[in-house]
Amino acid sequence: MPSNPVLPGFHPDPSICRVDETFYLTTSSFECFPGLPIYRSETLVDWEPIGHALTRESQLDTRDARVSGGIFAPTLRHHHGTFYLTSTNTSGGGHFVVTADDPTGEWSDPVSVDAPGIDPDLFWDGDTAYYTYFTTDDDRRIEQAEIDLETGDLGQQRTVWTGHEDPHAEAPHLYERDGTYYLVVAEGGTHTGHSVMVGRGDDPTGPFEPHPENPILTHRDDFYRDVHAAGHADLVTDADGNWWLVCLGIRPRGGFPGWHHLGRETFLAPVSWKDGWPAVEGREIPPEVDRSALPGDTDPAGAGSDPVEHTDTDFSEGRSHEWFYRRTPDGDRYAFTDDGLVLRGGPESLDEPGTTFLARRQTNFDCRIRADLAFDPGPGEEAGLALVMDEQHHYEVGVRRGDGADESVAVARVTIGDATDVLAREPVGESVALGVDATAETDEFLVDGAVVAEARPKYLATEVAGGFTGVVVGPYAVAESGPAEATPARVERFRYEPVDR
Repeated sequence: MPSNPVLPGFHPDPSICRVDETFYLTTSSFECFPGLPIYRSETLVDWEPIGHALTRESQLDTRDARVSGGIFAPTLRHHHGTFYLTSTNTSGGGHFVVTADDPTGEWSDPVSVDAPGIDPDLFWDGDTAYYTYFTTDDDRRIEQAEIDLETGDLGQQRTVWTGHEDPHAEAPHLYERDGTYYLVVAEGGTHTGHSVMVGRGDDPTGPFEPHPENPILTHRDDFYRDVHAAGHADLVTDADGNWWLVCLGIRPRGGFPGWHHLGRETFLAPVSWKDGWPAVEGREIPPEVDRSALPGDTDPAGAGSDPVEHTDTDFSEGRSHEWFYRRTPDGDRYAFTDDGLVLRGGPESLDEPGTTFLARRQTNFDCRIRADLAFDPGPGEEAGLALVMDEQHHYEVGVRRGDGADESVAVARVTIGDATDVLAREPVGESVALGVDATAETDEFLVDGAVVAEARPKYLATEVAGGFTGVVVGPYAVAESGPAEATPARVERFRYEPVDR
């Protein structure tokens, strides 16, 4: 049966909508560029990346975004033939709305919405659109107002929820079922106390009566579960009228209380209705989803390679949708050619924002990562393969100039906070195969197929690094002289594949 999470790796704060028999989903992207990835599925478990909503600098510039700043929790909706996406740029600009007729194409420039806080939601009742959001001032609450989506102007703002158990109530979403309106929120913070609360009322403006059995989903009562921090839910119906819930969760490793480095991931659970209230069986995320209950064709025999969990590319067709940058990039540093990805490093190392670094999510605890690199470094130059949580927490195996005038060496290095340590040095030629073999407990670094060093992924975990993202992997380049004078580093092939253990 399909297993949870349905979108593994760094996929937090999921929001979902359906058009006919096709589902669309997006997640937070924080400082990454392009922003707000878009996925498509007909089954709710087989998700295909189809693009991003924020692809232009006129929509998003994260050069100065702090770690885990940038784009916070979105809401994705479809109304009268148009896709609407609202979110918050916490590094400048605040709330905004973008639209598209086709989610695989270009989205509009943002329409700004002047409201405080984060986690905005869009809901239509007839021709009236409602904008609901969480305020982050001292008097924390869920507020709502009618919105003119052409201008972003809001009507009278009102408080609709002050928390069932916790005034720190985030991630509001509104729904209507059989003439009753439901407000779904997240309470208890974003870590082990995370919970999904529900209220209902006779009007989209409230008041909302709390569910007598709140929370409807939480893993806060058992820290020995495989999944922690379940919450931040969004609901959707399939074409047969069945209700489903997507939410985030984390998968700790290392025993209690554990640590997680893949980030907050997207999980799926069926929703039933009892006495006019939504319910999740056992108030928990199921480890697996009953295939017979899913919409669409979920026959694994007909499925191809999952683009979320597999990559094998020579980059000749450009940057496919699973790839992104950790900040808005200098496009001149990246060339996608028939001979591979050509990187021109800048003076920024992996310790600094703005590094020449192309990334994809680490989506599996157990995986094999390989990069075939052609590079003859000059003084002050380096290129290779990196695992990155942020600028103070990253591991890499890279090629640089050695002590001899014509010598190149591969260096395995770890940076954890203020400490950096070189674990190994190996002489290499101009062409070299760099790799990482990852498990939940160990990252092994390989040079031309031989293990040269290892480190623990624990030190790239959120519990060590902080923040809201997860580990990303990919090729990087550094040149102290700047990209105009940099020796090109050519990545001829990159492979990422899960490993069954």
